[in-house]
Amino acid sequence: MSVTTGTQRPAGPGGRAAPSTPTPSRRAPASAPPAEGLVDPIVIGRRVRHLRTARGMTLEDLGAAVGRAPSQVSLLENGRREVKVSFLQRVAAALGVGLEELLSPEPPTRRAALEVALERAQRGPLFASLGIGQVKVGRSLPTDALDALVRLQAEVRRLLTERAATPEEARRANAELRAEMRARDNYFPELEEHARDLLAAIGHPGGPLSQRATGEIAAHLGFSLHHAGDLPHSTRSVTDLRHRRVYLPHGVASQPDPRSAVLQALASHVLGHTEPRDYGDFLRQRVETNYLAAALLVPEDDAAAMLRQAKAARRLSVEDLRDAFAVTYETAAHRFTNLATRHLDVPVHFMKVHESGVLHKAYENDGVRFPSDPLGAIEGQPVCRRWTARTVFDVDDRFSPYYQYTDTPAGTFWCTSRVQGSADGDFSVSVGVPYAHVRWFQGRETPQRGTSTCPDPACCHRPPADLAERWAGRAWPAARPHASMLAALPAGAFPGVDETEVFAFLERHAPGGA
Repeated sequence: MSVTTGTQRPAGPGGRAAPSTPTPSRRAPASAPPAEGLVDPIVIGRRVRHLRTARGMTLEDLGAAVGRAPSQVSLLENGRREVKVSFLQRVAAALGVGLEELLSPEPPTRRAALEVALERAQRGPLFASLGIGQVKVGRSLPTDALDALVRLQAEVRRLLTERAATPEEARRANAELRAEMRARDNYFPELEEHARDLLAAIGHPGGPLSQRATGEIAAHLGFSLHHAGDLPHSTRSVTDLRHRRVYLPHGVASQPDPRSAVLQALASHVLGHTEPRDYGDFLRQRVETNYLAAALLVPEDDAAAMLRQAKAARRLSVEDLRDAFAVTYETAAHRFTNLATRHLDVPVHFMKVHESGVLHKAYENDGVRFPSDPLGAIEGQPVCRRWTARTVFDVDDRFSPYYQYTDTPAGTFWCTSRVQGSADGDFSVSVGVPYAHVRWFQGRETPQRGTSTCPDPACCHRPPADLAERWAGRAWPAARPHASMLAALPAGAFPGVDETEVFAFLERHAPGGA
């Protein structure tokens, strides 16, 4: 867990006020420093160890002083246990310092700084991808060797970044954004407040947001809605800021939830988005618009009250949230991911996986380890065949929810998953929690269980020995590569959007030809 220090982020896109102090996170990113305002548990651990040894205390002494076993204190000092403020206060008192001394973001010594850097590196995706064993970071490791290991790791990362193809800019930006979302428990209080204000402005009584109420939000913001058959193919919607019009495709009414397209189009205006500065800014804006749209469809106050009641009855269910607010399963899964940690104290992960087995998008703050490349990017990575997000494709019954426990190197996780269709094929949408939290959920009694040892290739990425013996060297598959594998990052303020086509569209549809 990373403990917040109250530091605010700089102003966001369009000069908006910075988000308020982020909520404490269950786990900080292991491979990089924590987001601004958060203290790395590894740093906390090193500060505790430094102060303990400076006072001549043993693990047993400190454990006795705080009422914990020495092994628990050792986990704290190694940055491998959840850090609760109440426990840190006892530790600070036992060490004779104020709490702020333990929460200082700076390691206490240069040696400690090197240890923190190596620990972060060894817990990150780059080190894991090298396939070498971890080095025990203890007092017996000479400082010069520690320094060399840290420098080598940094140089490998630099070379990978330097040699990465142009599309890797997007992958790095996505990995950084996902790390920040993890640190904030995927919860954005400032966006929840925007949704609350908009719903109050139209007198929304609570519960599901109707299509009529969606239109009222547009009218309240001064926009009219128009459907066009010639909307540019590279866009989901086009907003004419001059004439206050939102153009949507004719087929929007046949989409799983036509309200989403309208709300996402309006969200950028509400949030004061300007032309993205770079790809990272573009991705952040997309996350914010999707979040705000979902917060309008599933209002926080009503949803949180429902979820708290369900937790008390040990009947938490994404399906029930979906049905109560008349949204798609994916929207309900997203909202559960947004609200579960803040309101239920339940860490969680979300996955969307294509039927081909590759990861489309995912978020987590519960310690699950998604497949990733050396730079930490997860998009397009193959998901273990034994995970719930893959096994659900083999289930005939797609009417009922599917539940499964999966034993992984990072622990045992329980997931609920559903398959949904799209123009790009079938996708599974899954929500999972660590085993310790499954007692709050419907479906916890499932007998379905899988065991995954990924990223070990022997788990599911290497063909079984008998198949390999019969077919190795006797098959020649014709691959179907996506053009995006070789393409450069789309140019322009809005990547992939043909601005000439958009401007020509607006010219055709502008009232009075103006």
